[in-house]
Amino acid sequence: MTLAFTFPGQGSQFVGMGKELAEAFAGARSVFQEVDDALFQNLSKLMWDGPIEDLTLTANTQPALMACGVAAMRALKDEFGVDVTDAKFVAGHSLGEYTALCAAGSLSLAETAKLLRIRGNAMQDAVPVGAGAMAALLGASVEDAEAAAKAGQAKGICQIANDNAVGQIVLSGEKDAVQAACDAATEMGVKKAMMLNVSAPFHCDMMAPAAEAMRDALADASFKAPVIPVINNVQAAPVSDPDQLRDDLVAQVTGRVRWRESVNWMHANGIETLAEPGCGKVLTVMLRRIVKGMNGVAINTPEGLEAFAAELKG
Repeated sequence: MTLAFTFPGQGSQFVGMGKELAEAFAGARSVFQEVDDALFQNLSKLMWDGPIEDLTLTANTQPALMACGVAAMRALKDEFGVDVTDAKFVAGHSLGEYTALCAAGSLSLAETAKLLRIRGNAMQDAVPVGAGAMAALLGASVEDAEAAAKAGQAKGICQIANDNAVGQIVLSGEKDAVQAACDAATEMGVKKAMMLNVSAPFHCDMMAPAAEAMRDALADASFKAPVIPVINNVQAAPVSDPDQLRDDLVAQVTGRVRWRESVNWMHANGIETLAEPGCGKVLTVMLRRIVKGMNGVAINTPEGLEAFAAELKG
């Protein structure tokens, strides 16, 4: 099995996330405890008991999803002898890139948690509530989405935020501009254009204040070269240089998440299986719309980790 580990972004969180892993594996428990200690917060209790309204606050969601991914990776290594270096690459969708960097040894767990807390707060604070919006275009090509965004720009900032999969593209920007882009997409015959229930317009130029906050935070972070290359969102190609990784994390805040291109690059370079450790199966489902026949597996339960390790080692 030629493998890459992939880690999800916001939207995969749910009350109870990671609890089974913590109950089953000491290594996973230690990850959640270390994140709690780093943030001076009982984040794990919020993850396991809710309320969902607090868990979905960006500043909580980001480190919570990272903790789940790293906990699954630590359990794989401690319990089943599967290390990140059994893969050829790691990748993550938006905040998942931080999880990938932590899993690959580029950032420490405590530092990753602190950076994601800063990132979550900075992204939420960058734009007044209600000023921005995001919308999903279903059945749209990149060219369709670019045309719709251009139409929306008559009313303000409007950009492609996520190129997730074939026919699944997300726009982000000023509320009126994004609505105008949706109207234009509908007129163009795009299958569906719908506004999303999000707290801020992520991955567009409105996030510039958050990018500057992250530039300062990342300048002080201790980066190492990852033990395997990271396919990052900005390049959609492997990066191992710590300075490049740092710069790209800043650019990622306002830039496009090039997930479809990242998956296609991995497929073209021999990756047969994408494993999604930690929480949910968003990326595994998305894979079906990107590369037909490429194997995706979500590994987020004790039984799932054991079965995955057995197949990998078998």
